[in-house]
Amino acid sequence: MRAESPEVMFSLRGLERHYVQPQDMVDKLGRLLQGRSAPKPVQAVAGIDLDIFAGEVLGIVGESGCGKSTLGRMLAGILEPTRGDILYRGRSTATLAAAARREYELGVQMIFQDPFSSLNPRMRVIDIIGEAPLAHGMIQRAAKEAYVCELMQKVGLDPAYRFRYPHQFSGGQRQRVGVARALALKPSVIVCDEAVAALDVSIQAQVLNLFMELRQEFALTYFFISHNLGVVSHVSDRVAIMYLGRIVEIAPTEIIFKAANHPYTQALIKELPRLYAERHQFDPIQGELPSPSDPPPGCPFHPRCPRAMARCREERPLLKPVGPESDAARRAHLSACHLNEVA
Repeated sequence: MRAESPEVMFSLRGLERHYVQPQDMVDKLGRLLQGRSAPKPVQAVAGIDLDIFAGEVLGIVGESGCGKSTLGRMLAGILEPTRGDILYRGRSTATLAAAARREYELGVQMIFQDPFSSLNPRMRVIDIIGEAPLAHGMIQRAAKEAYVCELMQKVGLDPAYRFRYPHQFSGGQRQRVGVARALALKPSVIVCDEAVAALDVSIQAQVLNLFMELRQEFALTYFFISHNLGVVSHVSDRVAIMYLGRIVEIAPTEIIFKAANHPYTQALIKELPRLYAERHQFDPIQGELPSPSDPPPGCPFHPRCPRAMARCREERPLLKPVGPESDAARRAHLSACHLNEVA
């Protein structure tokens, strides 16, 4: 758990990312002749304010299409925000000088969902892991092989496999190669984008345990993206629930599971499989995630919420503290729901 006065690694302020469908001259002419307007931008991330503390594991959970992967790619510097600001160690990434920008880009690494397509099939593992630190001057060419062997040992791979290609590994082994590649640049933050979703359940457990071991050894901060709330519960200090580009609830992990406040969070927890539980009828969340290009007015979840009221259809709720006044965790538990204001 984080200390009383932790360092803020990332501060996100009003962060947005929109995608606009590109149009060539034929598309523009066709729309003009048919009297159709230009396509609306897709709001993948629609305004997020969030602090990520040094040394913590922050889990981001939501359905496919909610914007969690886009958020992770913005943190890693792969995508630029449309609006808003990302502060890394108190400095805006948009105005960093060259040296500071390099520090940021090397200090935040990403592990991708598919452990096969994220690795170059024409490169041997020794080059996949050792290329970046060599290119950035972190190691000398003569030390490359020893450096790669050490990293492979740390992630549970036999260094004797260093001359193999990605297709010669299993899925779990390939993901370990991806972990070693991220660690090779000695980052302080690792963004895990569905890093265990493509793996078998038994291999998932091994990789999750590996993440926790490396966290202690390298003092890492994790931004752990997943659609599986059960997986996130095993590794995260805090959990943020995303819906249609916004965070609708955030709290320490134990509070999310014991006292979930937002109807969407409650529905996600209700859908989790349980080994020992009375038989009950499966009751999935009704409806589908609305289109990010045409989000509903008011609360984005109201078309699917069984407790929606008139205000939910007109006014978007803001993230506010919830829980009793005497609760010490009150400041850490935020939820965006008008039901909290109903007497």
